[in-house]
Amino acid sequence: MGHRARHARTAHRGRPARRTAIGTRAWTLWLLGYALAGDGLLRAVLAGGPDTLPTGAPDGPWPLATAPVLALLSACAPAAWSAHLLAAGARRRLAGSRGLEDFTAAVKPLLLGVSALFLGALAALLALCGTVLHAPAALPQALTLGALLLLARLLTVHRHRRAPALALGAAAATEAAALALPLAGRLPGCAVLATPVDTLVGAWGEAAVPALACGTAALALLWHAGRTLTRASAHAPTGAPE
Repeated sequence: MGHRARHARTAHRGRPARRTAIGTRAWTLWLLGYALAGDGLLRAVLAGGPDTLPTGAPDGPWPLATAPVLALLSACAPAAWSAHLLAAGARRRLAGSRGLEDFTAAVKPLLLGVSALFLGALAALLALCGTVLHAPAALPQALTLGALLLLARLLTVHRHRRAPALALGAAAATEAAALALPLAGRLPGCAVLATPVDTLVGAWGEAAVPALACGTAALALLWHAGRTLTRASAHAPTGAPE
């Protein structure tokens, strides 16, 4: 009976973790899909629909941003290296620190440095893919999304899964709302719903939507990572998942 009870408790604890992992993967796929087609789709929605755009284009009814997506996929290796660099550096500082405050003070610049190194590698990949494909690199959208995905990975690797899922979901929901609100604004008496998106895109272009959504979520995750990944318990060999 005791073994069965422990198994039931373990299975019960595992279900939320599985749901979080599934949600994280789903939001990541949405964000990558938006990076590929979202700007063109939003432009079509604001113009009145895909039928208002020129037909016969090789990319279909709206252009696809292949260069940034290829760069983001290619950045998986730098992201893994960044996670390894953070973990190895934190372990060295944990062994040599004189106390918890000393460890925290040493790991914070390490976290920022690892993030900066990754963004530098991603920027180089964006420039390379843009040159090879003769396509726009979409730096603001891709860099903010890359920062968000990196921080989500760093937190997940160190057993903090809930915050990445929430941040990725919030960014995806913001992008989905940017597509839905202009459509809802065409309903009688609902024109005001489209005003926020019209104003944002009119001032900064379609790229402002994913840059704002992913940038805000990335800043929230960076703040969370600065509180959690600078603790010694986050880098212990074992620990309870969040």
